[in-house]
Amino acid sequence: MEQRVLKTLEYDKIVSLLVEKAASTFGKEKAGNLFPFTNIDEVRIAQQATFEGATVLRLKGSVPLGGIRDIRGPIQRARLGSMLSPMELLDIASTVFAGRRLRTFLLDVCEDQELPLLRFQAERIEGLRDLETEIKRCVDENGDILDGASMELRQVRQEIRQLEARIREKLDQMTRSSSYQKMLMENIVTIRGDRFVIPVKQEYRHVFGGIVHDQSASGATLFIEPEVIVSLNNKLRELRLREEREVERILYDLTEKVSVHVDELKENIDALAELDFLFAKAQLAYSMKAVAPKLNDRGYIRLKKARHPLIAHEVVVPIDVELGGSYRAIVVTGPNTGGKTVSLKTIGLLSLMAMSGLQIPAEEDSEMTVFSSVFADIGDEQSIEQSLSTFSSHLTNIIHILEEMDERSLVLFDELGAGTDPTEGAALAMSIIDHVVQRGARLVATTHYSELKAYAYDRPEVINASVEFDVETLRPTYRLLIGVPGRSNAFAIAKRLGLPAAIIETARGSISEEDNQVESMIASLERNRKTAELERQTAEALRKEAEELRRQLEEERARFAEEKNRLLEKAEEEARIAVQLAKEEADAIIRELREMMAEGVEMKEHRLIDAKKRLNSAVLELEKEKVKKPAKAVRATQVKVGDEVLVTSFGQKGTVLEKVSDNEFLVQIGILKMKVKRDDMNVLKQANKQPEVSYTSVNRSRNTVKMELDLRGYNVEDGIREIDQFLDEALLAGLHSVSIIHGHGTGVLRKGVHEYLRHHRNVKSFRLGGQGEGGVGATIVELK
Repeated sequence: MEQRVLKTLEYDKIVSLLVEKAASTFGKEKAGNLFPFTNIDEVRIAQQATFEGATVLRLKGSVPLGGIRDIRGPIQRARLGSMLSPMELLDIASTVFAGRRLRTFLLDVCEDQELPLLRFQAERIEGLRDLETEIKRCVDENGDILDGASMELRQVRQEIRQLEARIREKLDQMTRSSSYQKMLMENIVTIRGDRFVIPVKQEYRHVFGGIVHDQSASGATLFIEPEVIVSLNNKLRELRLREEREVERILYDLTEKVSVHVDELKENIDALAELDFLFAKAQLAYSMKAVAPKLNDRGYIRLKKARHPLIAHEVVVPIDVELGGSYRAIVVTGPNTGGKTVSLKTIGLLSLMAMSGLQIPAEEDSEMTVFSSVFADIGDEQSIEQSLSTFSSHLTNIIHILEEMDERSLVLFDELGAGTDPTEGAALAMSIIDHVVQRGARLVATTHYSELKAYAYDRPEVINASVEFDVETLRPTYRLLIGVPGRSNAFAIAKRLGLPAAIIETARGSISEEDNQVESMIASLERNRKTAELERQTAEALRKEAEELRRQLEEERARFAEEKNRLLEKAEEEARIAVQLAKEEADAIIRELREMMAEGVEMKEHRLIDAKKRLNSAVLELEKEKVKKPAKAVRATQVKVGDEVLVTSFGQKGTVLEKVSDNEFLVQIGILKMKVKRDDMNVLKQANKQPEVSYTSVNRSRNTVKMELDLRGYNVEDGIREIDQFLDEALLAGLHSVSIIHGHGTGVLRKGVHEYLRHHRNVKSFRLGGQGEGGVGATIVELK
C-alpha cells in the first residue's frame, strides 16, 4: 500500500483520530503505526479484536486504563544495573498495579462473554504484587524515600531532626536576646548551603565570629554561621551524608528487585500496548457509530448507508454501493460539486479501514473484501496539490497504477481523462476502463464525459452511477444512484435561473437527436427510480405498521389467554368449594337423621345410603370434568324438562326437573335441587322425549347381591372397609342375614370383625357359624 494513496484517501487522519483514543505512550505508538493488512486471516483477527473491545465497552461503558506509564527506558537501565530514581520506581509500581487491575477486570468480563483474544492478552499480564508493595513501602507518592524504608534511615533521620532542633534552639536564643537584637537585620533563622545562619549587620560581623556564607545585594547584611554552632552544623552535615548514602543503597536495592522482573515487565508492557490499542479501535468505532463488516476474499463490496468518517454525522449523506458481484466497475457521471469525489473517497477509505481491523461507519450486514492493494488518482479541487495537477501528471500516475495493479486490486479514478480534448479524453478513459476490467481488478471512476454513459450500457461488467441533483433547489443531494447515469441538467438549471426560453430551445436544437434521446431516457429512469423509491418507502412503512399490529395482537392474545385461564381457575375453585359445602351439609343432615333413628324415630337406612351414594357420584363426576375435554355447550334458548344443562355460575352439570316459570327452572345438581335462570344455563344434551316426573324407591334384587363376604387374606382395616360396603348393599337388597368368612388363622381378623359388628348400627346380632355354615371360620350376621 503506497503512502501517497493513504494520504490521498485521508487514511492518515483516521490514524490520528485513533492515536487520540489511546491512553498510554506505547498504545499511541502502536496506533500511529497502523497499516492495512492484505491477508484475510490477519484482517479477521484484527476485526475480531476490535469487536471484542467494542463488546466490553457496550457492556461496561469504560475500561480501567489509567496509571499506565512508559517504563521501557527505566527497566532497560535496571537490567544494565543503573540506579533508578524514586519517580521511575513509582512509574513501575503504577504500571504494575494498572496492569493487574486491567487483568482482573477483563477476566471478570470473560467469565460471562466469549472473548478469546481479550482473555489471551489479559492472561499475559503478570501480577508482580510483591514488587509493587516493596516500591510503595519505600517511596511515597511524591517520590520521597520513606523513613520506614530501613532501620538505618529511620535512625539517622531521627538524629538529624534532633540536631536541627538543638541548632535552632541555640540560634533562637541569640535572636531573642536583647543584647544581640540590635546587631541583627531581622530576628530570624535561615539556611544557606544546608547550614543554619542568622542575618547580621555588616558592622557587627566581628561580634559573632564563625563563617560568612552569603550577603545581601547591598552588602549591608551578612548571613553568618555563628562560631557556637559551627561544630553542630558540621555534625548535621555528616548525618545528611549518611542519609544520602542510605537512600542511595535503598534505591539500588529496589532497582535490583526490578531487574529480576524485567522480562515479566516487558511482557506486561506488550500486553498493555495491545489492549490499549484494541480499546482505542473500539472507542473510535463507538464515536463513529461504526459496525463490524462481514469479510470475504472474493473482491465483493456491499456498503449499506455508508458514511465518510471525516464528515460530521449530522451533515454527511449515506451512500449504498455494491461492487464485485454482477459488475466489476462503476462509472459515476454528473456535474461538479455533486459529491462524486466524496463517494469515491468513501469507498476507498472504508476499504482501508476494514483491512486495518477498524469498524466502518455503515449499517449492519455491510460486507467488505481484502484487496492486495488500493490505488487512487484523485485530484481534489479543494487541495493545494490541485494547482499542480496537469493531464501529464495524472497520466503518469495512471500508468504507474496500470503497471502495479493485479486482479485483487481496487482502483479509483477521479475525473478520468480530464484535462485534454473531450473526444480523445473520453476515448482514452474508455480504453483505460476496459484494460482494468480485463485485468480483473475492481474499479470506481468518475467522469464528465457523456460518452461513458452509453459505454457502460454496452459492457456487462460495468454499471453507470450518478450523484442526484435537485433541479428545484439547484443543489446536489449527494446521494449516489447506482444504475442511473448522470444528467447534465444544464438546460434545466438555465431555465430555473431565468435564461430566455428561445435561447434554451435554440441550444437544445443544436444537440443531436441521439443525445436528446439519451437525456430523455435518463430522465425517465430517474422518474421511475423516484417512484419505485417512494413505493418502497410506503411498503416499508406498511410492513412496519403490520409488524407492530401483529405484535400488539400477539400481546392481546397472550393477555386474553392469561385472563381466560385465571377465570377458569377461579370458576373451578368456586365450584369445588360449592360442592364441598354441599357435601358437608349433606353429611351433616345424614348424621342428624341417623341420630334421630338411634333415638327411635323410624327411618329406612337404605334411603340414607342411596342419598350418600348419589352425593359421592356427583363429586366424582366433577373431578372427571377437570381432566376431560369440556362438552360443547349450546346457549339455552328452549329448555325442556329432562335436558342435561351446564349451570354457568357454578360450573356444574345438572338435569332440568320442571319448569317453574318462563325464565326459571328447577334443576337437579347431584343431590341438590335449585331454581336456575334460563340465562344461567347452557344446554349440553337435549332429552329425546318429555320424561314423566315420578318418584320411585330403589330396589335391588337379592340375586344381584352375594349372601357372603370372603375376607381371607385381608388385614383388619381393609376387612372393615369391605364389611361396611357389604352391609350397605345387603340392606339395599333387603337381606336379613349374611355370612362373613374370615377363616381360622390367628384369630386377629375374627376379633376385629366381631368388634366392628358389635358397634355397627345396622347389626342386630352375630354368631359363629355352625355345622355346614363354616364353623368358627365364619360369622353369621343378623341385620335390623
